[in-house]
Amino acid sequence: MNRTLTARRRLRRTIAFLAVGLAVAAAAITGASVAWSSVSSASSFGEAPGRVADEGGGGEVPDGEPGRAASAADGAVTEADGVLPDGVTVFDDRYPGVANLDAGLLSALRAAATDASADGVEFFVNSGWRSAEYQDQLLREAVSTYGSEAEAARWVATAETSAHVAGDAVDIGSYDATAWLSEHGSAFGLCTTYDNEPWHVELRPEAIGDGCPATYADPTQDPRMQQ
Repeated sequence: MNRTLTARRRLRRTIAFLAVGLAVAAAAITGASVAWSSVSSASSFGEAPGRVADEGGGGEVPDGEPGRAASAADGAVTEADGVLPDGVTVFDDRYPGVANLDAGLLSALRAAATDASADGVEFFVNSGWRSAEYQDQLLREAVSTYGSEAEAARWVATAETSAHVAGDAVDIGSYDATAWLSEHGSAFGLCTTYDNEPWHVELRPEAIGDGCPATYADPTQDPRMQQ
């Protein structure tokens, strides 16, 4: 009887230890799951900064693509200010950043894009029309990024002088498209404006017969930016 009782006690202790172990393991798994969920949420809501749009607006300039901010309620710019998501083409009228471009510029872009598609080239728009608020935000971010207003001016114009705010400029978002426009754009009156922003395209109707005018080194050399 004593041996039987002892064996039962040992069995109960073993079961108890196992129960405690399982409880600890379950708690650890739950904690890890919560921690991973928190990390995932933080990653989703705290996106790493992208590129600061230049006066041209897109290209390879480090920026924050601030237009992806949440909502106008907290002062952030939205699609209504010209912010564009990835994958927008010159045919996407549902975005103000495209629809609010100058009609002549947009018509020329679409004609060029139609021809370019035969060569397997698609025209994506990194940035088009922008509200003054959007442009002001880009300029503030550029000053923060580059450390001075003088250096920021090489990339981002003021709202008063920006061709984007006027709807007269578009930033084309792929090397293939900018290379295609470099070769064929003048036939549509589409010309790059700045050496440091080969993606920044404006309408120059006279280029159809005379070719594109000489480019400026950067926006600080453009007389229109001196207003």
